[in-house]
Amino acid sequence: MRNILLLVIAVLLSGSLKAQTGITLKMSLEKNKVYQLRSEADQTVTQTINGGQQTTESHVSYSISLKMVDATPEFIITEVRLDTMITKTNTMGKLSIMSSANEGEIQSSEIADVVSCIMNRLSKNAIYAKIDYSGRPVEILNATLLSEMMLRDTAAITLAGQTGDAVKKQIADMIGTEELKTMIGMFTYNLPGREVSPGDTWSNSQTMNSGGMLLDISTTFRFTGTEGDFDLITSESAIKAADNAVPIQSGGATVTYGDLKGLSRATMKVSVLTGLLLESTGKTRLSGNLGISAPGFSMQMPMDINGETKVVGL
Repeated sequence: MRNILLLVIAVLLSGSLKAQTGITLKMSLEKNKVYQLRSEADQTVTQTINGGQQTTESHVSYSISLKMVDATPEFIITEVRLDTMITKTNTMGKLSIMSSANEGEIQSSEIADVVSCIMNRLSKNAIYAKIDYSGRPVEILNATLLSEMMLRDTAAITLAGQTGDAVKKQIADMIGTEELKTMIGMFTYNLPGREVSPGDTWSNSQTMNSGGMLLDISTTFRFTGTEGDFDLITSESAIKAADNAVPIQSGGATVTYGDLKGLSRATMKVSVLTGLLLESTGKTRLSGNLGISAPGFSMQMPMDINGETKVVGL
Protein backbone atom coordinates (compact mmCIF):
# COMPACT_ATOMS: atom_id res chain seq x y z
CA MET A 1 0.00 0.00 0.00
CA ARG A 2 2.82 2.40 0.90
CA ASN A 3 4.55 1.73 -2.43
CA ILE A 4 1.33 2.38 -4.34
CA LEU A 5 0.80 5.66 -2.45
CA LEU A 6 4.34 6.81 -3.23
CA LEU A 7 3.83 5.94 -6.91
CA VAL A 8 0.61 7.97 -7.06
CA ILE A 9 2.32 10.96 -5.43
CA ALA A 10 5.22 10.68 -7.89
CA VAL A 11 2.83 10.60 -10.87
CA LEU A 12 0.89 13.61 -9.57
CA LEU A 13 4.08 15.57 -8.98
CA SER A 14 5.33 14.65 -12.43
CA GLY A 15 2.08 15.86 -14.01
CA SER A 16 2.19 19.07 -11.98
CA LEU A 17 5.77 19.80 -13.01
CA LYS A 18 4.96 19.11 -16.64
CA ALA A 19 1.99 21.47 -16.54
CA GLN A 20 4.17 24.24 -15.14
CA THR A 21 6.98 23.75 -17.63
CA GLY A 22 7.26 26.64 -20.07
CA ILE A 23 7.62 26.40 -23.82
CA THR A 24 9.75 28.44 -26.19
CA LEU A 25 7.76 30.60 -28.60
CA LYS A 26 10.03 31.65 -31.44
CA MET A 27 10.48 31.44 -35.19
CA SER A 28 11.66 27.97 -36.16
CA LEU A 29 11.53 27.55 -39.92
CA GLU A 30 12.90 24.66 -41.95
CA LYS A 31 15.66 25.83 -44.29
CA ASN A 32 14.59 26.33 -47.93
CA LYS A 33 11.00 25.28 -47.24
CA VAL A 34 8.40 27.73 -48.59
CA TYR A 35 5.63 28.83 -46.22
CA GLN A 36 2.59 30.73 -47.50
CA LEU A 37 0.20 32.99 -45.62
CA ARG A 38 -2.74 35.16 -46.63
CA SER A 39 -4.28 38.24 -45.01
CA GLU A 40 -7.81 39.56 -45.66
CA ALA A 41 -8.91 42.90 -44.17
CA ASP A 42 -12.21 44.76 -44.43
CA GLN A 43 -12.45 48.36 -43.30
CA THR A 44 -15.20 50.97 -43.14
CA VAL A 45 -14.31 54.65 -42.75
CA THR A 46 -17.10 57.06 -41.86
CA GLN A 47 -16.47 60.82 -42.07
CA THR A 48 -18.93 63.51 -41.01
CA ILE A 49 -18.85 66.64 -43.15
CA ASN A 50 -21.29 69.50 -42.47
CA GLY A 51 -23.60 67.11 -40.66
CA GLY A 52 -23.62 64.56 -43.48
CA GLN A 53 -21.83 61.23 -43.50
CA GLN A 54 -19.50 59.92 -46.18
CA THR A 55 -18.56 56.25 -46.11
CA THR A 56 -15.57 54.51 -47.69
CA GLU A 57 -15.36 50.72 -47.65
CA SER A 58 -12.21 48.84 -48.54
CA HIS A 59 -11.06 45.25 -48.87
CA VAL A 60 -7.32 44.52 -48.79
CA SER A 61 -5.91 41.10 -49.61
CA TYR A 62 -2.23 40.16 -49.31
CA SER A 63 -0.55 36.79 -49.72
CA ILE A 64 3.13 36.12 -49.11
CA SER A 65 5.66 33.34 -49.51
CA LEU A 66 8.36 33.05 -46.86
CA LYS A 67 11.54 30.97 -47.08
CA MET A 68 14.45 30.81 -44.64
CA VAL A 69 17.72 30.75 -46.58
CA ASP A 70 20.16 31.07 -43.66
CA ALA A 71 20.27 31.48 -39.89
CA THR A 72 22.51 32.71 -37.07
CA PRO A 73 21.95 32.52 -33.31
CA GLU A 74 20.47 36.06 -33.42
CA PHE A 75 18.29 36.08 -36.55
CA ILE A 76 17.21 34.31 -39.71
CA ILE A 77 17.66 35.46 -43.31
CA THR A 78 14.46 35.06 -45.31
CA GLU A 79 13.40 35.39 -48.91
CA VAL A 80 9.96 36.99 -48.93
CA ARG A 81 7.70 37.35 -51.93
CA LEU A 82 4.55 39.46 -51.93
CA ASP A 83 2.65 37.10 -54.22
CA THR A 84 -0.59 39.09 -54.43
CA MET A 85 -1.61 42.57 -53.30
CA ILE A 86 -5.16 43.69 -53.99
CA THR A 87 -6.95 46.77 -52.69
CA LYS A 88 -10.61 47.39 -53.53
CA THR A 89 -12.08 50.69 -52.40
CA ASN A 90 -15.68 51.89 -52.68
CA THR A 91 -16.07 55.58 -51.93
CA MET A 92 -19.70 56.66 -52.05
CA GLY A 93 -20.37 54.25 -54.94
CA LYS A 94 -17.13 54.93 -56.84
CA LEU A 95 -15.08 51.71 -57.09
CA SER A 96 -11.28 51.64 -57.40
CA ILE A 97 -9.20 48.46 -57.72
CA MET A 98 -5.42 48.30 -57.39
CA SER A 99 -3.92 44.86 -57.97
CA SER A 100 -0.50 43.29 -58.39
CA ALA A 101 -2.12 40.94 -60.91
CA ASN A 102 -2.61 43.94 -63.20
CA GLU A 103 0.51 45.09 -65.06
CA GLY A 104 -0.92 48.61 -65.03
CA GLU A 105 0.62 51.55 -66.84
CA ILE A 106 3.00 54.04 -65.27
CA GLN A 107 1.86 56.78 -67.70
CA SER A 108 -1.85 56.16 -67.18
CA SER A 109 -4.19 58.97 -66.22
CA GLU A 110 -5.82 56.60 -63.70
CA ILE A 111 -4.28 56.43 -60.23
CA ALA A 112 -5.23 52.75 -59.86
CA ASP A 113 -3.29 51.81 -63.02
CA VAL A 114 -0.17 53.65 -61.88
CA VAL A 115 -0.15 52.10 -58.40
CA SER A 116 -1.01 48.65 -59.83
CA CYS A 117 2.05 48.92 -62.08
CA ILE A 118 4.32 49.35 -59.05
CA MET A 119 2.52 46.61 -57.11
CA ASN A 120 2.99 44.26 -60.08
CA ARG A 121 6.74 44.99 -60.19
CA LEU A 122 7.07 44.48 -56.44
CA SER A 123 5.28 41.12 -56.61
CA LYS A 124 7.87 39.88 -59.14
CA ASN A 125 10.89 40.66 -56.98
CA ALA A 126 12.18 38.89 -53.88
CA ILE A 127 12.61 40.82 -50.64
CA TYR A 128 15.50 39.63 -48.51
CA ALA A 129 14.74 40.32 -44.88
CA LYS A 130 16.65 39.76 -41.66
CA ILE A 131 14.11 38.64 -39.03
CA ASP A 132 14.85 37.98 -35.36
CA TYR A 133 13.39 35.00 -33.52
CA SER A 134 10.42 37.01 -32.20
CA GLY A 135 9.39 37.48 -35.85
CA ARG A 136 10.43 41.16 -35.98
CA PRO A 137 11.86 42.24 -39.35
CA VAL A 138 15.01 44.14 -38.42
CA GLU A 139 16.49 44.86 -41.84
CA ILE A 140 15.61 44.71 -45.54
CA LEU A 141 18.90 43.61 -47.04
CA ASN A 142 18.13 44.60 -50.64
CA ALA A 143 16.15 47.75 -49.81
CA THR A 144 18.28 50.11 -51.91
CA LEU A 145 18.21 47.87 -54.98
CA LEU A 146 14.44 47.39 -54.70
CA SER A 147 13.86 51.12 -54.35
CA GLU A 148 15.96 51.90 -57.42
CA MET A 149 14.14 49.27 -59.49
CA MET A 150 10.67 50.34 -58.39
CA LEU A 151 11.20 54.09 -58.68
CA ARG A 152 13.21 54.25 -61.89
CA ASP A 153 10.21 55.19 -64.04
CA THR A 154 8.28 57.45 -61.65
CA ALA A 155 9.52 60.46 -63.62
CA ALA A 156 7.29 59.16 -66.42
CA ILE A 157 4.14 59.56 -64.31
CA THR A 158 1.88 61.95 -66.22
CA LEU A 159 -0.57 62.65 -63.40
CA ALA A 160 -0.18 66.37 -62.84
CA GLY A 161 -0.11 68.73 -59.90
CA GLN A 162 -1.06 67.66 -56.40
CA THR A 163 -2.51 64.35 -57.64
CA GLY A 164 0.79 63.38 -59.23
CA ASP A 165 2.74 64.43 -56.15
CA ALA A 166 0.42 62.41 -53.89
CA VAL A 167 0.76 59.28 -56.05
CA LYS A 168 4.56 59.55 -56.13
CA LYS A 169 4.62 59.84 -52.34
CA GLN A 170 2.25 56.86 -52.00
CA ILE A 171 4.56 54.77 -54.20
CA ALA A 172 7.69 55.85 -52.30
CA ASP A 173 6.00 54.98 -49.00
CA MET A 174 4.79 51.61 -50.30
CA ILE A 175 8.29 50.39 -51.17
CA GLY A 176 10.07 52.15 -48.33
CA THR A 177 12.09 50.10 -45.85
CA GLU A 178 9.73 50.68 -42.92
CA GLU A 179 6.63 49.85 -44.96
CA LEU A 180 8.18 46.59 -46.20
CA LYS A 181 9.05 45.68 -42.59
CA THR A 182 5.46 46.42 -41.57
CA MET A 183 3.98 44.28 -44.35
CA ILE A 184 6.17 41.32 -43.41
CA GLY A 185 5.75 41.89 -39.68
CA MET A 186 1.96 41.66 -39.79
CA PHE A 187 2.45 37.98 -40.65
CA THR A 188 5.40 37.21 -38.36
CA TYR A 189 5.84 39.63 -35.44
CA ASN A 190 3.79 37.99 -32.69
CA LEU A 191 6.25 36.03 -30.53
CA PRO A 192 8.39 36.71 -27.45
CA GLY A 193 11.36 34.76 -28.84
CA ARG A 194 11.85 33.12 -25.45
CA GLU A 195 10.34 30.62 -23.03
CA VAL A 196 6.90 31.42 -21.61
CA SER A 197 4.26 29.74 -19.49
CA PRO A 198 0.45 30.07 -19.75
CA GLY A 199 -0.56 33.52 -18.55
CA ASP A 200 2.77 35.18 -19.42
CA THR A 201 2.72 38.42 -21.43
CA TRP A 202 5.12 40.34 -23.66
CA SER A 203 4.91 43.57 -25.64
CA ASN A 204 6.08 45.22 -28.82
CA SER A 205 5.75 48.63 -30.42
CA GLN A 206 5.53 49.54 -34.09
CA THR A 207 4.95 52.64 -36.16
CA MET A 208 2.74 52.16 -39.20
CA ASN A 209 1.89 54.36 -42.17
CA SER A 210 -1.83 53.97 -42.85
CA GLY A 211 -3.23 56.05 -45.68
CA GLY A 212 -0.57 58.69 -45.08
CA MET A 213 -1.21 58.73 -41.31
CA LEU A 214 1.73 57.78 -39.09
CA LEU A 215 0.37 55.68 -36.22
CA ASP A 216 2.07 54.28 -33.13
CA ILE A 217 0.83 50.80 -32.18
CA SER A 218 1.68 49.35 -28.75
CA THR A 219 0.67 45.69 -28.39
CA THR A 220 0.51 43.39 -25.39
CA PHE A 221 0.40 39.66 -26.09
CA ARG A 222 -0.68 36.87 -23.73
CA PHE A 223 0.12 33.17 -24.07
CA THR A 224 -2.96 31.22 -23.02
CA GLY A 225 -1.80 27.65 -23.62
CA THR A 226 -1.23 24.89 -26.17
CA GLU A 227 -3.86 22.80 -27.94
CA GLY A 228 -2.62 19.99 -30.16
CA ASP A 229 -0.26 21.39 -32.78
CA PHE A 230 -0.85 25.08 -32.08
CA ASP A 231 -0.19 27.65 -29.35
CA LEU A 232 -2.93 30.10 -28.41
CA ILE A 233 -2.09 33.80 -28.13
CA THR A 234 -4.32 36.83 -27.58
CA SER A 235 -3.31 40.44 -28.16
CA GLU A 236 -4.55 43.94 -27.43
CA SER A 237 -3.13 47.01 -29.18
CA ALA A 238 -3.41 50.68 -28.27
CA ILE A 239 -3.28 52.89 -31.37
CA LYS A 240 -2.62 56.63 -31.56
CA ALA A 241 -1.13 59.20 -33.88
CA ALA A 242 2.66 59.17 -33.72
CA ASP A 243 4.22 62.00 -31.71
CA ASN A 244 6.26 63.02 -34.77
CA ALA A 245 3.32 62.64 -37.18
CA VAL A 246 3.59 65.00 -40.14
CA PRO A 247 0.29 66.57 -41.34
CA ILE A 248 -1.11 65.29 -44.63
CA GLN A 249 -1.21 67.67 -47.59
CA SER A 250 -4.34 66.98 -49.65
CA GLY A 251 -5.90 69.09 -52.36
CA GLY A 252 -4.27 72.28 -51.07
CA ALA A 253 -5.45 71.61 -47.50
CA THR A 254 -3.44 70.56 -44.45
CA VAL A 255 -4.90 67.65 -42.50
CA THR A 256 -3.87 66.90 -38.91
CA TYR A 257 -4.91 63.74 -37.07
CA GLY A 258 -3.33 63.95 -33.63
CA ASP A 259 -6.73 63.36 -32.01
CA LEU A 260 -7.10 59.83 -33.42
CA LYS A 261 -7.03 56.97 -30.93
CA GLY A 262 -8.11 53.35 -31.11
CA LEU A 263 -7.92 49.78 -29.93
CA SER A 264 -7.38 46.45 -31.66
CA ARG A 265 -7.88 42.92 -30.28
CA ALA A 266 -6.90 39.62 -31.87
CA THR A 267 -6.84 35.89 -31.19
CA MET A 268 -4.08 33.81 -32.77
CA LYS A 269 -3.24 30.17 -33.35
CA VAL A 270 0.50 29.75 -33.89
CA SER A 271 2.18 26.60 -35.16
CA VAL A 272 4.08 24.75 -32.43
CA LEU A 273 6.64 23.64 -35.04
CA THR A 274 7.34 26.88 -36.91
CA GLY A 275 6.06 29.83 -34.86
CA LEU A 276 4.09 31.02 -37.91
CA LEU A 277 0.43 31.94 -37.80
CA LEU A 278 -2.03 29.18 -38.59
CA GLU A 279 -4.95 31.55 -38.06
CA SER A 280 -5.55 35.00 -36.62
CA THR A 281 -8.75 37.02 -36.33
CA GLY A 282 -8.94 40.58 -35.07
CA LYS A 283 -11.09 43.70 -34.85
CA THR A 284 -9.97 47.33 -34.79
CA ARG A 285 -11.75 50.59 -33.89
CA LEU A 286 -10.16 54.00 -34.40
CA SER A 287 -11.90 57.35 -34.00
CA GLY A 288 -11.28 61.06 -33.49
CA ASN A 289 -11.33 64.40 -35.26
CA LEU A 290 -9.31 65.42 -38.27
CA GLY A 291 -8.20 69.04 -38.37
CA ILE A 292 -8.55 70.46 -41.88
CA SER A 293 -7.22 73.88 -42.75
CA ALA A 294 -6.54 75.95 -45.86
CA PRO A 295 -6.14 79.66 -46.54
CA GLY A 296 -9.24 81.31 -45.03
CA PHE A 297 -10.73 77.97 -43.96
CA SER A 298 -10.58 75.67 -40.93
CA MET A 299 -12.78 72.85 -39.64
CA GLN A 300 -12.90 69.69 -37.52
CA MET A 301 -14.09 66.51 -39.23
CA PRO A 302 -15.12 63.53 -37.07
CA MET A 303 -13.87 60.18 -38.41
CA ASP A 304 -14.63 56.63 -37.33
CA ILE A 305 -12.76 53.56 -38.62
CA ASN A 306 -13.87 49.98 -38.04
CA GLY A 307 -11.96 47.01 -39.39
CA GLU A 308 -11.73 43.22 -39.27
CA THR A 309 -8.66 41.23 -40.25
CA LYS A 310 -8.04 37.52 -40.77
CA VAL A 311 -4.69 35.84 -41.43
CA VAL A 312 -4.38 32.15 -42.36
CA GLY A 313 -1.52 29.85 -43.14
CA LEU A 314 -1.93 28.14 -46.52
